Amino acid sequence: MYRFLLTPRWLGITVLALLAIPFCVFMGTWQLSRFEARVAAQHHADRPAARGPAMPLSRALPTPGAAVNQDTVGRVATATGTYDRAHQFLVPGRYLDGRDGFYVLTPLRTGGSALPVVRGWLPGSASHPGPVPAAPAGRVSVTGTLQASEGVGDPGVDASGGLPGGQLGMISAASLVNLVPYRVYDGWLTVTDATAPLRPVPPSAAPNTGLDAEEFQNLGYTGEWFVFAGFVVFTWIRLARREAETVRDLALGLLPEDETDDAGGAAGAAERGDAGPDAGGAPEGGGPEGADPEGADPEGAGPEGAGGPEGVHAPEDGDSEPGEHASGEDAPGEHARGEDVPGAGAKAAVES
Repeated sequence: MYRFLLTPRWLGITVLALLAIPFCVFMGTWQLSRFEARVAAQHHADRPAARGPAMPLSRALPTPGAAVNQDTVGRVATATGTYDRAHQFLVPGRYLDGRDGFYVLTPLRTGGSALPVVRGWLPGSASHPGPVPAAPAGRVSVTGTLQASEGVGDPGVDASGGLPGGQLGMISAASLVNLVPYRVYDGWLTVTDATAPLRPVPPSAAPNTGLDAEEFQNLGYTGEWFVFAGFVVFTWIRLARREAETVRDLALGLLPEDETDDAGGAAGAAERGDAGPDAGGAPEGGGPEGADPEGADPEGAGPEGAGGPEGVHAPEDGDSEPGEHASGEDAPGEHARGEDVPGAGAKAAVES
C-alpha cells in the first residue's frame, strides 16, 4: 500500500521534509540560546558586587573613551587621583530606603581626565541641602562599584533641565562634558565605604540589561520554530495517509473518478440506444406503412380494405409461408407490393 513512497514525487516530498525539520529545530535552538544569553546577562548585571581583589581602573577602563558595559558593570574597581572639590554636584530626586534625597558627586582627577565618583547619599532636598561633607584633599585611592552612564528614562533621572547651579539631573559623560574643563569617563563609581553622614549608594543594574520585550520575542520565536518542525511532520504523515487511502480506494474501485467514468459510459450507451431505432426503421424515420403493421390495417391490410381471403396476408392463398409473412412485416418493400394487390382485386370486381 505504501509503495507510492518510492515514486519520484514522494521521494522529493520526503527529502524536503527531512531538510525542513532539522532547519526548524536549529533555528529554534538558536533563538533559545539568544534568550538564555540575555537571561545570563541579566543575572550577571544583578549579581552583588564582587568580593575579593579590586580591579584597577586602568584595567576596567583603559581609556576615558571606554564605556562601562555589561562586562564591567558591577565590578569593584580602585581609582587613584585627586578630588576636584571646585566642581562638586548634587543629584536630586534620588530615593534610598523609601526616602527622598540626593547624591553627592565629585569628579576624581586621574590625570588628564576625571572619573565621576558618587561619594554617598543624603536625605532632604538638593535645593536646601544643609551641610554636605567636603571631599578629602590631596591624592586618594577610592574603591567602589563601577556603574554605567545613566540615560533618559532611568529611575530618578531628570532630563527636563532648568536645575539650579551645582545640581545635575543625570550622571553621564554627556551631562558633565559642558560643566567641567576636562574629559570624563563614560561611567561612574559608587564608593563602597562612605564617610558619615553620607550613606553608600547601592549599585544598580546597567541600562538595557533587564528582560524586555525583545528577549521574550526571542522566546516566542523559539516556540514558533519548534511548532513549524512539528507541523512539517504532521503534514507529511497526513499526506501519506491520504495517498494510502487513495491507493486503497483505487484498488476497490471506490474512487470518484471511477464513478465519473461509469456515468460517462452510461451516457454513451444511452446515445447509442437512441441512434439504433433511427437506423433500423423507427416510426419517425421509416414511415408508418413500412414499420407498423397495425397502422397499415385500416388503409388496406384489413378485411374491409382487401376483400377478405383474397388479401395478400391470407395464408390460404399460399402466397407465403408463416416465416416469410413474419419477415414481410419487417421488410417495407414486400409489404408495399402487398398493398397493390387489394387494388387489383377491386378493379376485377368492377369489371365483372
